Amino acid sequence: MKLVILVVYFAVLISIGLYCRKHATDVNGFVLGGRSVGPWLTAFAYGTSYFSAVVFVGYAGQFGWKYGIAAIWAGIGNAIIGSLLAWVVLGRRTRIMTQYLDSATMPQFFGERYDSRALKIAASVIIFIFLIPYTASLYNGLSRLFGMAFNIDYSVCIVLMAVLTAIYVIAGGYMATAINDFIQGIIMIFGIITVIAAVLNSKGGFMAALNGLAEVTDESVSSTPGVFNSFFGPDPLNLLFVVILTSLGTWGLPQMVQKFYVIRDEESIKKGTIISTIFALIVSGGCYFLGGFGRLFSDQIDVVANGYDSVIPTMLQNLSPILIALVVILVLSASMSTLSSLVIASSSTLTIDFLKDNFIKNMSEKKQVLYIRVLVVVFIASSAIIALIQSTSSVMFIAQLMGISWGALASSFLAPFLYSLYRKGTTKASCWVCFFFGSCLMIVNMISPSVLPAIMQSPINCGAIAMLAGLVIVPVVSLFTRKPDKDLVEATFACYNKSTVVSQKAALGK
Repeated sequence: MKLVILVVYFAVLISIGLYCRKHATDVNGFVLGGRSVGPWLTAFAYGTSYFSAVVFVGYAGQFGWKYGIAAIWAGIGNAIIGSLLAWVVLGRRTRIMTQYLDSATMPQFFGERYDSRALKIAASVIIFIFLIPYTASLYNGLSRLFGMAFNIDYSVCIVLMAVLTAIYVIAGGYMATAINDFIQGIIMIFGIITVIAAVLNSKGGFMAALNGLAEVTDESVSSTPGVFNSFFGPDPLNLLFVVILTSLGTWGLPQMVQKFYVIRDEESIKKGTIISTIFALIVSGGCYFLGGFGRLFSDQIDVVANGYDSVIPTMLQNLSPILIALVVILVLSASMSTLSSLVIASSSTLTIDFLKDNFIKNMSEKKQVLYIRVLVVVFIASSAIIALIQSTSSVMFIAQLMGISWGALASSFLAPFLYSLYRKGTTKASCWVCFFFGSCLMIVNMISPSVLPAIMQSPINCGAIAMLAGLVIVPVVSLFTRKPDKDLVEATFACYNKSTVVSQKAALGK
């Protein structure tokens, strides 16, 4: 039954990819879906790109074990800050300015906004380098669930996921990923609700599980009785850093921001904001809520020997075969949707912002799409190889691997991108400083964390602090560096003031 469900699922994904080939004949269609994607597809694409095996297996397991039921604050933060506020603050302005600048990627946006080819190239290099460890973490999380459900070798899981994702992304581009994301999102919503109910039922129901959690003690963490079912948990400060990184961090991730480029119209933004927020509340909140009960299974889990990534699989291993199949499809859906977003963002960036005009002159639309498709294969293969290497060594847990990637990308791009949309006085130099500061700090954290202050030795804390620092660095550096060309800035920001005729149901007249 499990295999039949998987085969049907794979057949649907590939069929959609082949069906969407007609939308992927030029760069605008392949990368942006023609900028005509509606609210449901956009909102689900945003949500499914946001939440993957990293959240379900890595973050939910680790932070649920560390903070107990208080880990749900991360899910609430993801919904309010990472989804609701992201759509409200970035959605409309991103759609308007990127269309005016005719930019399909984040590096291209920086290049056009500041009239700087060098800035565009630097951004594309940062994206390509730091999206790789994020992708490797997706394979890692998925393999844990496949191993539990089917006893399939880790390398087989990696190859299977890589090949299937490559097929439908190469065939159908963004539109194929958007439609598949919608289907995968429905599976994720249904799956997480069902799994939570089953796990809690195995422990006597919600109140019994909550009372059981209150009785759990761990002197190495806290001597306070009932700390794992308390409001803020045993370590509120580090929990706050988790909320900041996983919530505010999405504002600077190219694969997330790119979703705003494709929104069809004003109505789609309004509906998409609501849909995306509810989706995040159910899926992310549900994941962390489930992980919060991990210590009820402490008699079956050896965190020291098997790591935090074993927490969620252990909680699920005694479910019925049908529920385990549902979990596998849930995590596979989350991982493949995120992977497809990552590979489109990375391959399009490398083609449009790095190869085009710099190394290959006069690249036609047809050639650009061809190169993007080739680089999709290169990117998926590279991340798969890294995942295989990582599986044979003691590199790090999923949460740490993702923390480095998120931290580097968000701390490099969040502040420059946000201020570029809102502040005319933001300078090119401030973007350079933030790029350098964010990426270099996370590299230091990865290579030699001991040289950093104790609170920044965790990649999650380091990434969160670097993001917040960027919000200060960009306006401060802008005060003391060469101002941007006034005519260029005024022309760019004039796109916000362009008159648009709408019906009175959309906006009341005088």
